[in-house]
Amino acid sequence: MKKIMPIYGTRPEAIKVAPIVKALKEADEFECVVVVTGQHREMLDQVNELFGITPDYDLDVIQPRQTLNGLLTKTIAGLDEIFEKEKPDAVVVQGDTTTSTAGAIAAFYRGIPVVHAEAGLRSYDIFSPFPEEANRKLTSQIASLHLAPTSLSKRNLERETFKGSDIVITGNSVIDALLTVVEKKVPFSDPKLEELVSSGKRIVLVTTHRRENQGEPMRGIGRALAKLSNAEPDVEFILPLHRNPAVREALLPEIDGLPNVTLTEPLAYGEFTRIIDASTVVLTDSGGVQEEAPSLGKPVLVMRLNTERPEAVAAGTVRLIGTDEKRIFDSVSELLHDEAAYNEMANAVNPYGDGKASERTVAAIAELLGVGSRIEEFDSKLSDPDDMMRATSI
Repeated sequence: MKKIMPIYGTRPEAIKVAPIVKALKEADEFECVVVVTGQHREMLDQVNELFGITPDYDLDVIQPRQTLNGLLTKTIAGLDEIFEKEKPDAVVVQGDTTTSTAGAIAAFYRGIPVVHAEAGLRSYDIFSPFPEEANRKLTSQIASLHLAPTSLSKRNLERETFKGSDIVITGNSVIDALLTVVEKKVPFSDPKLEELVSSGKRIVLVTTHRRENQGEPMRGIGRALAKLSNAEPDVEFILPLHRNPAVREALLPEIDGLPNVTLTEPLAYGEFTRIIDASTVVLTDSGGVQEEAPSLGKPVLVMRLNTERPEAVAAGTVRLIGTDEKRIFDSVSELLHDEAAYNEMANAVNPYGDGKASERTVAAIAELLGVGSRIEEFDSKLSDPDDMMRATSI
C-alpha cells in the first residue's frame, strides 16, 4: 500500500483537496495521511469539519501579520519533520498558495514525488496575482505529475516544455466539492442571511481580498459599492469581509452603515455556496469563485486586470472589469437591468469540471506509483486556445 500525503493550509485548498482526500481514503491501493499547515485557521477548520476530515498533522503556522518569508520557512521546517517520520511515497499539493509551494519544495528536497493539483494556470504577469503566479510556476518546476483542470492549462504547461505524458486533464475538483455541498443546503448561522435569501430579493455577492487591490484600488471598490447601493435600493449587497486588516481598513469607511449592504464575517463554505446559489450577480477578485459561480449559472464580474482562469472569460460567463469604480458601477448596473446581457452570461457553458476530478486524480497517482492506470481525461470543450490566451487580461 502506497502512502500519499495531501498537504494544504487555506480554505480554497481545503475545498479542492477534500474530494481528493475522500477518494484516496476509499482506494484500496493507498494510505492517506492528511497534513494541514493552518495558513488559514478558522476557515480551514470549518471546511475540514464540513467534509468530515480529521487531519493527521496540523502545523498551525499562522501568526498575526506574518510575512510571506516567515510563513514559507516555518512551513518547510515543519513539513520536513513530518516527512522524516512518515516517509510518504508521494505528496499532493494544490494550486498556488505559500503552503503548496512550501510543500513542493520540502518534498523535492527529500526526493519525494510531488503531485500538483490545479496545475498549469497562468496569468503571465509574475506580480499579478501576487504571490500566486510565482508560486504555481515554482511548483510546476518541481512536480512529477501535473493535474491540469482544463486543456488550456495543459497547453500552458506544454508551452513551458513539460512533457505531455506527465500531464493529466482532470477537471477541477472544486466542482466535485461544490456539487456535493450545494445539495446539503447548509443552514445559515446568521438569521439575517436566511431572511435575505428567503426574501426573493436580488442579491449581489461581493468578495474582495487580493493583495494587489489593497489600498486605493480597494477604496475605489468601496466607493463603487456605495454608489450601487444608493442607485439600487431594492437590491441586497452581501459582502463577507476578509479578516485581513488592510482589507477592512480600505472598505469599511466607504460602505459601513448602508441599509442594503450586509457585512458578515467570512462565511463557512457551506453557507458561502448557498449565497452564490441565491445570488443574481457575483462581483469578486477571487480565483476560486470564478470557477464556482459559473457552475451554478451566475454571471461573474472580476475586479482584476488579468486572470489565470481565462476559460470562463472566453466562454462568456466571466468578465474582467478591473477596479475602476465607474466601470464596476456600469458593469453591475448592466447585468441588473439588461436581461439579454444577463442571460448571455448566465447561460454560458462552464468549462471547469464534471464532478469527477478526484476520481481522475487518484487514477493518475496510481499510475505514477505503478499500482494502477489512468482513466479518460476531462473534456473541457474549450474553443480556440488563442482566444482563451487573449482572455487572460483586459
